[in-house]
Amino acid sequence: MNWITNFVRPKIDSLFSRREMPGNLWFKCDECGIMLFHRELQINLRVCPNCDHHMQISPRERFHSLFDNGTFAEIEVQEPLEDPLKFKDQKRYTERIKKAKNDTGESEAMLVAKGEINRVEIVAAAQNFAFMGGSMGMYVGNAILAACEAASENDGLPLVLFTAAGGARMQEGILSLMQMPRTTAAIQILKSKRKPFVIVLTNPTTGGVTASFAMLGDIQFAEPNALICFAGPRVIEQTIREKLPEGFQRAEYLLEHGMIDRVTHRKNLKMELASVIALLCNGDPPVLGDLPKPYNEPRGADETVEGASA
Repeated sequence: MNWITNFVRPKIDSLFSRREMPGNLWFKCDECGIMLFHRELQINLRVCPNCDHHMQISPRERFHSLFDNGTFAEIEVQEPLEDPLKFKDQKRYTERIKKAKNDTGESEAMLVAKGEINRVEIVAAAQNFAFMGGSMGMYVGNAILAACEAASENDGLPLVLFTAAGGARMQEGILSLMQMPRTTAAIQILKSKRKPFVIVLTNPTTGGVTASFAMLGDIQFAEPNALICFAGPRVIEQTIREKLPEGFQRAEYLLEHGMIDRVTHRKNLKMELASVIALLCNGDPPVLGDLPKPYNEPRGADETVEGASA
């Protein structure tokens, strides 16, 4: 031991301690591995500027870019029983819920809101993959019902629904699976109002979500390279013992085979949604030059998205 080890090194370590530095300034792209500064990633709507990979985005961040001026009003969703089956695996279900709430800052895996897109009022709902994989439990079922009810009121409003889910929530068992027919019935009631129901499929959209409300849109958008399936490609390959085609179950593959209508980059999504909604509602699409910008101007360097997930 010497004076450098005993005195100088601890001082240097304290200066550069991780505890002194924010832990969310840099993010690694899942696809190409490049490190991205958080401001750059925020400006690009969490799309990698190097490889164009569309990363996960929270519902609040998505709504901020979707609605005019980034303003929207949340729609209240009825809270279900928290742990109806008293489920426990390695952890109690209540513990997993509590952790997901702390990690995301949200109460559950779906957010429902009302606002304007290109001065046309709509209802929007978005799943949060960061909350237990966006899994569909009773709360998500209640959220979709709340969105359908809000869109059906009075003369009716268009409903835009963003999917991002690993399927049904196993901790709720059959109560989770019952959300498949429940949400399907709610959407059929909404369609009786003859207002647009637009789905935006994001990565990933799988399992019971794909087998229910995710494939019922009047128009089916998808983000680039989104995985859209019931059973994943690995499960299928292990079952049939064959190699699947390149890009199987990705958005572009589904578009080529007529399963969806459009693959749209995230920065262009607001503009295309506004055009489609205006066309379906009025039969008169807006002039593209009159549309609001696809996403809002970058905020100051020290600002963050209000209410965004960590």
